[in-house]
Amino acid sequence: MTKSVTISEVGPRDGLQSVDRVMATEAKKAWIKAEAEAGVSEIEVGSFVPPALLPQMADTAEIVAFAKTIPGLEVVALIPNVKGAERAIACGVDKMSIPFSMSETHSINNVRKDHPAMLAEIRAIADLVAQQPAGQRPYFEVGLSTAFGCTLEGPVPDDQIARLAEAAMEAGVAECGLSDTTGYANPAQVTRLVRRVKAAIGADKLNTLHLHNTRGLGLANVMAGLAEGITTFDSSLGGLGGCPFAPGASGNIVTEDLVFMLEAMGIDTGIDLEKLLKVRDIVAEALPGEPLYGFTPDAGLPLGFQKAAA
Repeated sequence: MTKSVTISEVGPRDGLQSVDRVMATEAKKAWIKAEAEAGVSEIEVGSFVPPALLPQMADTAEIVAFAKTIPGLEVVALIPNVKGAERAIACGVDKMSIPFSMSETHSINNVRKDHPAMLAEIRAIADLVAQQPAGQRPYFEVGLSTAFGCTLEGPVPDDQIARLAEAAMEAGVAECGLSDTTGYANPAQVTRLVRRVKAAIGADKLNTLHLHNTRGLGLANVMAGLAEGITTFDSSLGGLGGCPFAPGASGNIVTEDLVFMLEAMGIDTGIDLEKLLKVRDIVAEALPGEPLYGFTPDAGLPLGFQKAAA
């Protein structure tokens, strides 16, 4: 099992897009700065979607510009299409990710594109990235969303996921990640699907899992991913977020609980958990009354707790 992992904080994007209020821009900046100071090295800071669709993300360009001033922080943004990619590149993001739903029904409901249209969009974005000057090309990854099941379509066949992952790689992406958009995943399924997709696209092209805790299996699914060599896990401070276009889905993994589990196991995240726990105050103040979850914040750290050796 790996001795270190990357925690990719998705709260400022995935968390806030699911909240029916708009967090003040300065509060977002304070949140991102505080998490970076706690040792979080990768943060998805927003998405380049039309403000009319998600007003919570209207200030993403400003947030990216701010985040880029933080030394050592990998600044990630979600993009829905070529236009979003153009904006992300203009802002200088380090990494951009496009969701590619393995459920065609969900894809049509979410972005109004079937699978062939999505692959064409992905190819156009990959071409756009390739046209940028060397050293200015953002890392371009695809998140294979609804990979573990869809609230609209039900189970998605593993072979279909593997085939679409191969097609995305052929279209020019750097790597793929698996996303449990609906919170349906279980550890056995994580093991099986990670192996299947790695066999299809190469073990070094699948490094990230985006898991939910909708049915209480989030951390168990992380364990399954660790056993299969996954090295990056998405999570959200306080468990904020879910997918507004997957009816009934909710519950990102709580960053605080994920960091505690990994560090207690001796797996280095590079994160100072005590500092991370204090970041909740920023979010709670900016979004009064918004539920924040997590066993570790409620119970506190055990007496004598020591983080993993770097």
